[in-house]
Amino acid sequence: MARPPRERVVVRLPRALLFKPAGIPVRQLERVDLTVDEVEALRLVDLDGLSHEQAAGSLGVSRQTVGRVLEGARRKVADALVNGKAVVIGGGAYQVA
Repeated sequence: MARPPRERVVVRLPRALLFKPAGIPVRQLERVDLTVDEVEALRLVDLDGLSHEQAAGSLGVSRQTVGRVLEGARRKVADALVNGKAVVIGGGAYQVA
């Protein structure tokens, strides 16, 4: 039996939970789901400029976990941008600090 995922510590929830290409109704778009902890990892490393080790301390996980979370999140965002998909944010194992 797999271990339940460890809750990641999130400082704040995203202000917007949906991003989509302009001019296309969301119901006509494929969607990419990002978890709240993936968005927090992107914010910490890519926006705030923290190292993976510093982000790991903030999220309460290992540096390797931050690397895996970032890799998945970046792949999803790239897929949405390149292929014109909607990005929906929600879910994941997290707790708000």
